[in-house]
Amino acid sequence: MNRILIVDDEKEICESIKLILEFEEYTAGYINDGNLAPSVLSEEAYDMVLLDIQMGTSNGFEILQQIKAVHPALPVVMISAYGNIQNAVQATRLGAYDFLEKPIDRDKLLITVRNALSQINLARENERLRIESLSDTKILGESSAIKKVLDLIAKVAETDVRVFITGENGTGKELVAKAIHEMSQRKNSPYVDINCAAIPNELIESELFGHEKGAFTGAIQNKTGKFELAHKGTLFLDEIGDMSLQAQAKVLRIIEEGKVEKVGGNKKTEVDVRIISATNKNLKEEIEKGNFREDLFHRLNVIPIVIPPLRERTEDIPLLVKAFTERISEKYKKKTKQFSNDAIELMKQLPWKGNIRELKNIVERIIIIVDKPVIQKSDLESLLPYEKQSINDLIDQSNSFQDFKEKAEKAFILKQLEASGWNVSKTAELLEIQRSHLYNKMKKYGIEKGE
Repeated sequence: MNRILIVDDEKEICESIKLILEFEEYTAGYINDGNLAPSVLSEEAYDMVLLDIQMGTSNGFEILQQIKAVHPALPVVMISAYGNIQNAVQATRLGAYDFLEKPIDRDKLLITVRNALSQINLARENERLRIESLSDTKILGESSAIKKVLDLIAKVAETDVRVFITGENGTGKELVAKAIHEMSQRKNSPYVDINCAAIPNELIESELFGHEKGAFTGAIQNKTGKFELAHKGTLFLDEIGDMSLQAQAKVLRIIEEGKVEKVGGNKKTEVDVRIISATNKNLKEEIEKGNFREDLFHRLNVIPIVIPPLRERTEDIPLLVKAFTERISEKYKKKTKQFSNDAIELMKQLPWKGNIRELKNIVERIIIIVDKPVIQKSDLESLLPYEKQSINDLIDQSNSFQDFKEKAEKAFILKQLEASGWNVSKTAELLEIQRSHLYNKMKKYGIEKGE
């Protein structure tokens, strides 16, 4: 059942509209102080708002802007006794769905409410279907950095060429491998993966190549290795930089011969496998140290794909947060929450050393712990792994000299505010700037107490 919030300083009008709506089986609530509307919408979930323009000490247009800043998709219908064209135009320009004149005509009110709710319900359903269509293996992103990766995936997928994926932990290397397989001619054949870092050196060969019964202590039966299991399909060797040199030599031999021999066996079996490998290590450095075979590296590194870290594609964070929120809410049978613009902006500023995996974990933590329909910046600050930035962090996260200067200026102002106990006048004196200038800087960088 749709919930509607009425915001008007005249209680009689609120009661009258509430009765009309409840007779049509809507759920309606009202408040007589417009200044409370943003906080009420943050605490309770409503599907639309009826908002008066003139309300004593509050201005409906200003309230509209505050609502739209946090709830851009929420339909807001403005109501006023001053039904002139100027008010209607301004309301529309500020994002209002429609404009109604007082006294409220019952039929026009219901038609407007019905149309507004139909629009948002349709939008929500389309978004739900869109999110449902995105499996956990879907690579999400609209940034230029991730589009380059997607374009390269599309080009190499239709071939059998070996692909070498590099990137930091948590960037989604395994998703790229799965995407290549799903888009290839081998998609109906097995996709087999193995994390080389998770298998002890003494067992890695058995996992990859299989073993014969009695080949070593504990080998009580024959075992089929990953190469044979992936026959006619794709084998993903994750964290290949951690593979032992002995296993590397055997992988190289399989690539050259197209045959695999089990541990403890003397018979070779032909295998037709496409190899995709990945690592978060710098293999050129590992080669120099003698930890990785250069000939194997060149065999695997036919088509390199570099996955960008999340800090280099922060414009994708809203889409990722939206998708994770939908999936996690469904998993725990919770009503889907929203993240305010300020909350998203805060998330964009974090270094995300754990990349997308860390972002997903944080979203899951927030959905479970924060019991509010709209997640605000203040809700995040105590839950996010926010660390004070070092100069090196600022350099690494800056795209230009101007970007670095702004980040450094923000960090410096924040430090001085904390040192002065958030006394703006005292801080302005320390910085030798006017207090109004400091306020402008704080507004520019979104600096608030408690940051």
